[in-house]
Amino acid sequence: MDIKPLTAELSVAPQLAAADIDRIAAAGFRSVVCNRPDGEGADQPLFSEIERAAQQAGLQVRYLPAQSGKVTDEQGQAFGTLLAALPKPVLAFCRTGMRSTTMWALSQAGRLPLAQIIDHAAQAGYDLKGVVRRIANGGKTPLDVADATHEVVIVGGGAAGIAVAASLLARSPGLDIALIDPADVHYYQPGWTMVGAGVFNAATTARTMASVLPRGVHWIKAAVAAFEPERNAVILDGCRVVRYSQLVVCPGLKLDWNGIEGLPETLGRNGVTSNYRYDLSPYTWDLVQRMQGGRALFTQPPMPIKCAGAPQKAMYLSADHWRRTGVLQSIDLQFCTAGAVLFGVADYVPALMEYVKAYGIGLQFTQNLVAVDGPARQARFTRTHADGTKEAVTLDFDMLHVVPPQKAPDFIRVSPLADAAGWVDVDQGTLRHRSFANVFALGDAASTPNAKTAAATRKQAPVVAHNLLATRGELTGEVAYDGYGSCPLTVERGKIVLAEFTYGGKLAPSFPKWLIDGTRPSAMAWYLKERLLPPLYWDAMLKGREWMAQPEMVG
Repeated sequence: MDIKPLTAELSVAPQLAAADIDRIAAAGFRSVVCNRPDGEGADQPLFSEIERAAQQAGLQVRYLPAQSGKVTDEQGQAFGTLLAALPKPVLAFCRTGMRSTTMWALSQAGRLPLAQIIDHAAQAGYDLKGVVRRIANGGKTPLDVADATHEVVIVGGGAAGIAVAASLLARSPGLDIALIDPADVHYYQPGWTMVGAGVFNAATTARTMASVLPRGVHWIKAAVAAFEPERNAVILDGCRVVRYSQLVVCPGLKLDWNGIEGLPETLGRNGVTSNYRYDLSPYTWDLVQRMQGGRALFTQPPMPIKCAGAPQKAMYLSADHWRRTGVLQSIDLQFCTAGAVLFGVADYVPALMEYVKAYGIGLQFTQNLVAVDGPARQARFTRTHADGTKEAVTLDFDMLHVVPPQKAPDFIRVSPLADAAGWVDVDQGTLRHRSFANVFALGDAASTPNAKTAAATRKQAPVVAHNLLATRGELTGEVAYDGYGSCPLTVERGKIVLAEFTYGGKLAPSFPKWLIDGTRPSAMAWYLKERLLPPLYWDAMLKGREWMAQPEMVG
């Protein structure tokens, strides 16, 4: 917890956790203001969790969320009104503290000299020169002044961003690259399924961003607010401007926890969990261990989602534990999916169905979770029938594993880079933007119709690296991504159905059938998932070592 005073009455901080609230109260704060919308990060607690802890500690708490880098003058005024009314001192927080500081600056425009606003913010560690330029420019961010300029700018420091930076440097060691991401921690998200099954420890899936960033890459620790591709500019929080020659966009996607009524209020308690959040995957394992009987529901929202097999993985591993401990026959296990099939590539369904039958899993197709009442232990679904009619279905539960709806980040969906569905509009082969030739995208936010997995990103990064450098004249020819994705379906502890496929569901096995038959459960595939894939991720994919991922030339 890093609290930074702006004035005698207001301090700001990066993201808080519910566990921080008692210390905040002990430090003398009387009010807390949250300026960060829910669902921005996979490790982010929901506001309802902070609110509950603050109320229990006797603090006033308010929610005034703003999109990163898009704080409006009206939000600044609202922040000033809140600050005047709330008991003091007040602690405001967002992801890094920048949004809260920006709101304060806008609320003080016309009250304090601009130089004094800059000075207060600088003493707290925040650069508000861009905000002040905006105030002086009548509320608009001037693009004629750049705070930084780089040859290549990468937006996003997840698997895609780090991998493509490493692949670029492997081909062009002296390339000037800046990577923009506000996060301090980089996560190996494929490991969270294993955490939820007691196989991995959560801490092994997290490393500092600084430790995984390729040497020589400039890290701009900020959030993107907007794109100006016609001006080759990215606008950051604090109204700062970064210019580029080539742009790579890979910020991941947004988990929409608020897309399910009542979920934010009960997530992490009342038997409601999700392996899609770092801090909740251990809670999944705790629930699984304590479950002795009753009903367990596992849900899957409409596509697209990251790792379409993850909802099933959690279910199969839970069922395997209950079978091994002798309680499976006492548990009513239901898979409630908004989809019409068990898995999108039919070749893998027979093996999965064997486990569905062995575990006694009820399959509830076209049944989408829309609301949760945690204290009542009830989940409400909408079932869509073949004729298009809809039916409301309510199920009681003792354990509920939820996968939230997912969509492109807000700053992508409203940008000139987005297609009609909100994803970055790129050619599915070259991964180049369809309208802006110096812009590329990969990973979960790209419009490509592939499975959104880390394995897909591993194949996409070399494609983007080659084609971007060809655009710069440093390489020749063009390479294409074939839609490869992989989903290691953990059907039991010790065995995996290793689904590998390209565009159109065409099977694309990486190993000979005598070693791993991907359409059948395999102990070797489990060994690959448990022992080999984590080091392959940290020490190869993020280091520019493209083992089994070299792109092929087109034509």
